[in-house]
Amino acid sequence: MKRVFSGVKPTGHLTLGNYLGAMRQWAAEDQHRADALFCIVDLHALTVDHDPARVRRLSRQAATLLLASGLDPRVCTVFLQSHVDEHARLSYLLECVATDGEMRRMIQYREKAAREQRRGGSVRLSLLTYPVLMAADILAYGTDEVPVGDDQTQHVELTRDLAVRFNQRYGQAFVVPRATHPKVAARVMNLQDPRSKMGKSDDAGPGIVYVLDEPDVVRRKVMRAMTDSGRDVVYDRESRPGVANLLEILAACTGGNPEALGGVYGSYGDLKRDTAEAVIEMLRPVQLRHKELCADPGYVEGVLRDGAERARGMARPTVDAAYRAIGLLPAGADTGAPVLKAAR
Repeated sequence: MKRVFSGVKPTGHLTLGNYLGAMRQWAAEDQHRADALFCIVDLHALTVDHDPARVRRLSRQAATLLLASGLDPRVCTVFLQSHVDEHARLSYLLECVATDGEMRRMIQYREKAAREQRRGGSVRLSLLTYPVLMAADILAYGTDEVPVGDDQTQHVELTRDLAVRFNQRYGQAFVVPRATHPKVAARVMNLQDPRSKMGKSDDAGPGIVYVLDEPDVVRRKVMRAMTDSGRDVVYDRESRPGVANLLEILAACTGGNPEALGGVYGSYGDLKRDTAEAVIEMLRPVQLRHKELCADPGYVEGVLRDGAERARGMARPTVDAAYRAIGLLPAGADTGAPVLKAAR
């Protein structure tokens, strides 16, 4: 079976975009068609200013929601990144292969660094290097495919470049992975700013629908979604981004086609009402299962513990081999140097 790795960062409450763009496909397809690992990448949450208690809380919530969305720990591996030391071990090796220029060309770093500079602040070094940690997340497991949204494709391309470069310089150590994309709603946009991604790290606002939002909250946010000039409901991502976003969300929820759905509606109001109800019905079983899992925290802890043990068993041989390939002696090896006894 092919091996698939996916991760979710606990920097905010998971959104409709996370669910439609990733989580639903993970549960419905990826865990069944491949040897799949799903990781809460909590180390990535440390690249920005954060509240430690909130990171822990959101990490647990993310794990619970992944299970509530349908991931089955009997079929796939669900774990926390920080529970598997091989991620950090491999990240440093890959930093020794990556270049400064590659890191500074990464779009997310450039955008966040520019935003902080406008505020008169600076960014952490880890924000510059975290794409290398992301590459380590993927390469440690011999991953074949990485299901990602459009905005993460650049990171997978960097991972491929680092894997090829390492293999050419030091010997065949890594599988070179490829990115895969869901057919519909790969990138759900903010309801109030349809040219921007619906990101979980954004400030809370009416443009973001969270997986755990109550039905009335979902209705209010969708009904207030920004549309476009004109009255015709037409799917046109460039000139009608607001309507296109609603049509894509509705299509993803109902299994329809956004272009075809555009010809069904005579008004924006009808489109918004149907979209809101479709989102509510889609999220209902996830919210119910989340509530059940929250009542049994020991189960979630057990899943994460067993998942980390399984993940370590997969990653350690690859990372140990990479250490040997790049020139590091394995622990306990005979270096040929005299053994010195500690002074008493």
